[in-house]
Amino acid sequence: MTENIAPNEHERLRTLETQVQVLAQAVKALAEGLEEIPSEDVEREKQAARGARMAHELLLSQGL
Repeated sequence: MTENIAPNEHERLRTLETQVQVLAQAVKALAEGLEEIPSEDVEREKQAARGARMAHELLLSQGL
């Protein structure tokens, strides 16, 4: 199947896959920042801010 994909399209597909992976990591960081874990004594606002910062840094690192 990949034999029928032009080199330009193959590179675009690779770029798209990388961007989707980064977006998934950003969503995970946001979700973890908003997650309440009863066993941990972390201020919720700080945890949310950390998750948002991590998501932002991930997106910036890929130029998104």
